Amino acid sequence: MEELIRKIDLLWEQRNLLNTLEYKTAVERAVELLNAGEIRVAERNGDGWGTNRWVKKAVLLYFTISNLHKIDAGDLTFYDKIAVKGNFESLRVRAVPPAVARYGSYIAPDVILMPSYVNIGAYIDSGTMVDTWATVGSCAQIGKNVHISGGVGIGGVLEPIQSNPVIIEDNCFIGSRSIIVEGAFIDKEVVIGANTVITSSTPIIDVTGEKPVTYKGYVPPRSVVVPGTREKSFPSGIVNLSCAYIIGKRKESTDKKTSLNDALRIFDN
Repeated sequence: MEELIRKIDLLWEQRNLLNTLEYKTAVERAVELLNAGEIRVAERNGDGWGTNRWVKKAVLLYFTISNLHKIDAGDLTFYDKIAVKGNFESLRVRAVPPAVARYGSYIAPDVILMPSYVNIGAYIDSGTMVDTWATVGSCAQIGKNVHISGGVGIGGVLEPIQSNPVIIEDNCFIGSRSIIVEGAFIDKEVVIGANTVITSSTPIIDVTGEKPVTYKGYVPPRSVVVPGTREKSFPSGIVNLSCAYIIGKRKESTDKKTSLNDALRIFDN
């Protein structure tokens, strides 16, 4: 592995080496390992997460060495540089037509893919469900037993190389039509309400205490989050800008696979 990392890092600085079979094969090998889940774009490092920059480099280099070609997937035909994953039966993945996962993404056993899209570099752990018309962007890291509801957009962060991708930890529930992008980190057992937008700069305001506490790009464990707005003054007047509110904590006794409505109902007035 050290030799593979050395070759990818060197190739990133010296692109002329792409003309050699040895270095081209190194890129292909890295993406092969990524596709099999043997390496990851990002992984837990102590209390946080760290990005494997060399893996991101390999993904970008793979686009460079790949040529556009016709791709047949049953009755569907595509024209792209990257193939689609197949052999879902042997992978023990349930894939509902027309779910598409790109080669170079990792889909663990017991994942369910409704008609959805998973991009290269993404990692989806076991027991997770990606619901209808949801997208998981390149390099996004999704934990175990996560429910990504219909129409959710999970962004990918391929560049800059040093930036962490979107990370969603185990047992989270992401409500319909929510958008999570720009390397946001959703910690364990979080419930995100429908239509919530979380970016690296979105104010995520915990209003459960005596004074509000604001986070950006991070949602603490077991938080229940809903979309909202807050007033902000500008020279021309006061406007309402989007934010997200933490309105409570998911109880330890709550089933980790509870529906979004059940989780939010705890906090209804």
